[in-house]
Amino acid sequence: MVSTVDACVDWASASVVAPGHLDSGDESCVLTVNDRTIVAVLDGLGHGLQAANAARLGVALLAQSRADDVVTMIRECHNGLRHTRGAVMSIAMFDSTEHTMTWIGVGNVHGSLWCPRSAAWQSLLLRGGVVGDCLPQLQASVVRVNEGDTLVFTTDGVNPALDDRPLKGDSLRPTAERILARWRAGDDDALVLLARYRGAGR
Repeated sequence: MVSTVDACVDWASASVVAPGHLDSGDESCVLTVNDRTIVAVLDGLGHGLQAANAARLGVALLAQSRADDVVTMIRECHNGLRHTRGAVMSIAMFDSTEHTMTWIGVGNVHGSLWCPRSAAWQSLLLRGGVVGDCLPQLQASVVRVNEGDTLVFTTDGVNPALDDRPLKGDSLRPTAERILARWRAGDDDALVLLARYRGAGR
């Protein structure tokens, strides 16, 4: 996992490997470029080492990217993953200057934003496709964010129909672990990533 102390979000993740496998095809990363923090979750197709290699390569491509928008980042991952199984992924960019989050998803990494001030959820529009194989037309969405708003990314090993009760605590790591334990679905690799917006990076 790639991380940074300069992020404008507090974040944590929890994951579990599919039974019978040593390597997880689910990976996440958190990166910071200037006043922007990038949060991404990738799920390599299938299980095992080849799925893990695709997801890990996707994380490495994001870490070395110099792009300043999420659409270009996905296209760079698409080109770099062509010789792999491919992956599905969702990515969000928080801008602490504009107080916005720009997000986009290809495949079935679910994304939701919980806004405690209004007790409302916003859901990421997912577009069918595979990064590295069949890329759909890409169009990111931009939403306003306030301090305390929390992004939830989950792979398909987690039931996306969760509620806001686990998100009301202060500590994100045990919250991510509780969500994984409560809403894990089936025997697939599973990953939960939480990112709570806290404004300007420090």
